[in-house]
Amino acid sequence: MSELSPIPVAALLHAGLLVSDLARAKVFYESVLGLDPYPNRPDLPYPGEWYDLGSGQQLHLMQLANPDADSVRPEHGGRDRHIALAVRNMGALKSRLDAAGVKYTASKSGRAALFCRDPDANTLEFVEVR
Repeated sequence: MSELSPIPVAALLHAGLLVSDLARAKVFYESVLGLDPYPNRPDLPYPGEWYDLGSGQQLHLMQLANPDADSVRPEHGGRDRHIALAVRNMGALKSRLDAAGVKYTASKSGRAALFCRDPDANTLEFVEVR
């Protein structure tokens, strides 16, 4: 077997999450998290929404069948596959999650981070940055 030279990955451009009910997911991502839809989503053959996260990064919601729908998720999201999003005000995020009745857990590492799940049990990590 030959050695391959590394490919210079420059950035994570987007993360895609599967959702079962796009309208419900949009309420969570827009009303609870305050994300703004990205206006230039192409005409794809399934319902979805894209959100601009800044710096050329996006979050893509795709209303498609979930091949893992029957899987058991760990109680703490940090022990599950997840995406991490930077936030500047953890207190404001906690207030929004509390007001919406969204459960979350603190990072077990001691970092200023928390984990929650969206309505489809996708895990989101939020890390406070300055």
